Amino acid sequence: MSIPGKLNGRVVVVTGASRGIGRGIALSLGELGATVYVTGRSVKGHSTENLPQTIDETAKLVSERGGVGVALACDHTDDGQVQKVFDSVWKDQGRLDVLVNNVWGGYENYDFPGFQAPFWKQPSRHWAGMFEAGVRAHLIASKIAAPLMMEQKHGLIVSTVAWDHDKYLGNLFYDVAKHAIVRMVRGMARELRPYNVSAIALAPGFARTERVLEAVSKDPAFPMSITESPEYTGRCVAALAADVNPLEKSGNTYRVGDLAKAYGISDVDGRQVPPFSLPDSYSW
Repeated sequence: MSIPGKLNGRVVVVTGASRGIGRGIALSLGELGATVYVTGRSVKGHSTENLPQTIDETAKLVSERGGVGVALACDHTDDGQVQKVFDSVWKDQGRLDVLVNNVWGGYENYDFPGFQAPFWKQPSRHWAGMFEAGVRAHLIASKIAAPLMMEQKHGLIVSTVAWDHDKYLGNLFYDVAKHAIVRMVRGMARELRPYNVSAIALAPGFARTERVLEAVSKDPAFPMSITESPEYTGRCVAALAADVNPLEKSGNTYRVGDLAKAYGISDVDGRQVPPFSLPDSYSW
């Protein structure tokens, strides 16, 4: 999967690609020559939560890796803005091969100590962040992208999730939202199969995103060996995009570590990081 140009001519939209997993996915696709449209609200001169990364920077890095990066500002809670993204892609390219739903508002104003508090103590703002800027955002982007893929008789929709064989994720809002996306992907796969369009859910492990690195920097004893780079997920998405028969996997949810093993993928440091697993105490 490290063959330069393997995805030449492919057109991809990666939502929520200012930083973190989204950026890792965009860069990995660009490295194989794809044209990658990156969306998000963080643009030059205005970044969410005062974080420095932007979609403009991601697009530039995609081009530096060998692909074509295009930044399109978009608030994915605004259906009109989402429609404009896909109108622009279709006007410019006349095709759409892959949609990666990565946008997620559930970590804004993240309260690390209180994240695993019981649901009756959770702030109601989680609904907007996790359902409107999460589940619904994935659904609306897919709803708009699907007919474009159906028209050309091929396509792939990937949604990033948190998942470990249906174990409880420790926060009720978070658990319901992430498992809703898993179920949504399964339903989309069923309805899109006659059109040769695949839908797959992909669960990253403990990724070294900007937020994670900031959190663990306060704990020198944190076992960094269990973490993976955001590009580990990206390499798995790139493998799915290059797969000649993604329909075999359509409707299913995979942990990144499992998919990496199946495709023979290594992380940027050469390791094949095992899939992240929650403790058995999180099982039902």
